[in-house]
Amino acid sequence: MKKLSKVQIKQQAAVMAAVEELEEKAFAELTDVEQCWFSMEHDAFPGSLLVRVQFKTQQAVDEAQDNLLLWQKRLAGLLLKKGILIKNMRNHLVFTVLSPDD
Repeated sequence: MKKLSKVQIKQQAAVMAAVEELEEKAFAELTDVEQCWFSMEHDAFPGSLLVRVQFKTQQAVDEAQDNLLLWQKRLAGLLLKKGILIKNMRNHLVFTVLSPDD
């Protein structure tokens, strides 16, 4: 695995901070949230960023789906505070039951 540059390390730290803040809000406002996690390709950042809010059951995902746009906007706002501009927020946050190991 290629060593990350200082800029990439800063980007990853900024995304991690935003996702952790989003996770805290999700635990407080949504039911059956398991965790939030993200993946990204540093060479294609920020376009490759994908944040997932993982739920314990598919029913919880279905119930939360109506609020997906709100959560996408929240993520875009949190990232913007960290200096990361997301052009199309709908491509960067999903609700799922899959874990990082799946």
